[in-house]
Amino acid sequence: MSPRPTVGEPEWAPALRQHGIRSLPPGSYRKAVVVAAHPDDETLGASGFLQRLHAEGATVTLVIATDGEGAFPGSSPEEQRELGRTRRRELKDSLRSQGLGDVHVDWLGFPDSGLAGHLDELVIRLRPTLSDAELCLLPWPGDPHPDHQAAGQAALLAAPITAHCWSYPVWLWHWIRPDAEEIPWAKAFRHELDEEQRRRKADGIAAFVSQLKPGPAGEDAILSTEMLTHFQRDNEILFREPPAGSAPRSRFAELYRDAADPWAVSSSWYERRKRAVALAALPRERYASAVEPACGIGTFTRDLATRCDALLAFDPVESAVARARQENSVDVRLGSLPGDLPEGPVDLVVFSEILYYLGDDDLSATIEGAVSALRPGGDLLAVHWRPWAAEAPRDAADAHRRLLAHPVLETVVEHVDEEFLLHVLRRR
Repeated sequence: MSPRPTVGEPEWAPALRQHGIRSLPPGSYRKAVVVAAHPDDETLGASGFLQRLHAEGATVTLVIATDGEGAFPGSSPEEQRELGRTRRRELKDSLRSQGLGDVHVDWLGFPDSGLAGHLDELVIRLRPTLSDAELCLLPWPGDPHPDHQAAGQAALLAAPITAHCWSYPVWLWHWIRPDAEEIPWAKAFRHELDEEQRRRKADGIAAFVSQLKPGPAGEDAILSTEMLTHFQRDNEILFREPPAGSAPRSRFAELYRDAADPWAVSSSWYERRKRAVALAALPRERYASAVEPACGIGTFTRDLATRCDALLAFDPVESAVARARQENSVDVRLGSLPGDLPEGPVDLVVFSEILYYLGDDDLSATIEGAVSALRPGGDLLAVHWRPWAAEAPRDAADAHRRLLAHPVLETVVEHVDEEFLLHVLRRR
């Protein structure tokens, strides 16, 4: 069998510059869980990010699905068992070299090169550890190694909807070409490594001696010199792994059970300032009719009512609707997107902090429903927080791109803020 074609780092460097990858946003996490198929995957793919999490005070738990004993398939059973023991020791030494010696390691002991056959069991084993994680770091599910794919899929199935999920590629750099369609560049983010992180990462990789030297029968080293050049960069590329579908209503109901005003819309400076900017951005002094989906407890509804002759507001959470009715004299109903958008015609549609919670199909139907409801010359106001919420399938930038691409809508107002995006679009 001929060796698998590989891609060198000189081919990747210009491709990474070409895509203009965004910087990884800052975050504050109390508990982070890192999943790896084999000991060393996490160090190769995300050592710098792990160091950052650890330095910021997160409690980091590392879950290793296999011992990596099958790295050299021609080895005898005893040689494989010994390699598994060796790789456990190497990981301990590697973590110490990276300044991560106090990271707890949970060894699951699934068979190396056989994770795909244990996917359901792996999900079950991961769920307790991930149940209260705020961040989950996992192998990229598209990585061209079946164990990495299985570990990534299992972690996504096991992670709670409240966890921010990120994936790290490993063999992508060596076995997939930069122009491959399966690379999710739109979800790529870049973590810059400082000199200390680069040094510690190099020391951590060097600890995996068994992967850097030939196998017991003279097999090529797993981590060849060419392969290692991909992990000597001054940055690491991570992919955001958001939920595939719309955030469930039950999640919002849960938030309102825990707090009467879960986003502090009545009191926070962000919310007060955002509403003031949004109202000022509306180009018309008054609108005859308007609709505000996802109105929450009705704080923005009260402001919008001063600019509208008639306003319909709705929300999927009963307790929020009840409070919005207490706070407003307008028509407030129980309803959700996309199904409860009125047929219209209306003069104004307001989407505030909602579109990024919608999956692809629901977002498409919502945009089409809004355009259909707007009378010609009517306005659509969209304003959204820029950071990516854990429960959201997309961020504000992606949601607004979808709106801006609609052929019937033209931009009237654009405001790009450090905290939120705002557009007013008019139906032609």
